[in-house]
Amino acid sequence: MILLTFNILNIEAEAKNVAEISDGERLKITEDNTKAILRILDIHDIKASFFVEISIAEKLQNLIKAISSKGHEIAFYNLNSNLQEIENGKKNIQDLLEKQVRGIRQKDFKLPLQDLKSLEFNYVSNIDNADILFPFKRLKRDTEIIEEDGLSIVPESISPYSQLPYNDFVFQILPMNYYQNMVFETLKNDDFVLIYLNSWQFTDFKKYRFDIPFYRSLFSGKKMEDKLDALLTWINEKELATSRMKDYIF
Repeated sequence: MILLTFNILNIEAEAKNVAEISDGERLKITEDNTKAILRILDIHDIKASFFVEISIAEKLQNLIKAISSKGHEIAFYNLNSNLQEIENGKKNIQDLLEKQVRGIRQKDFKLPLQDLKSLEFNYVSNIDNADILFPFKRLKRDTEIIEEDGLSIVPESISPYSQLPYNDFVFQILPMNYYQNMVFETLKNDDFVLIYLNSWQFTDFKKYRFDIPFYRSLFSGKKMEDKLDALLTWINEKELATSRMKDYIF
């Protein structure tokens, strides 16, 4: 099973040699990038899970409704929100959608599982930092979903052959043929492959001059759209199964 997921969050990098890029402009970039992702998913009729960063969720209500109306899952991405902010955001989005938000994803700032369980989340999908050296730092990890404190803990996927993780950076930098082979071989060994991308990777960095490392701007923007399109085309051609996170876990 392929679990395709997207982290919807504003790019945090500072502007490069130009006037400051406002919060409103950053939010507009995030919206436009997400709409590009949705168009590609629609073309291939593939459903995914969208992890919306909690601090901007209230400002993206129309976008969140559009994502949900197309049959995709809405979950949360916790950048640095406290428990009360998560609780308020969860209630507001659930009222908006009239659906339960089941999942939450964390990276640097991780709340205790007991706290997340108290907010009636059903699963946690934690991720690690991804930089140019990251793929070579950890060569072994558990890839099975476990139950802890009443929550399903979904690990990041890693290729048992190349030992590369399926994080945002690996997708962006690897040639698509190699990435497809990696997915295919992993599915022979593991029950699922969890893929995650960030909305900011679809930014046109020639148009928006953010100060980011050169290797993070490679194959971004339209090239990321083309890579996602190529991956989904291949998934359908090979008749590989895909699922939203909440459907696969429950």
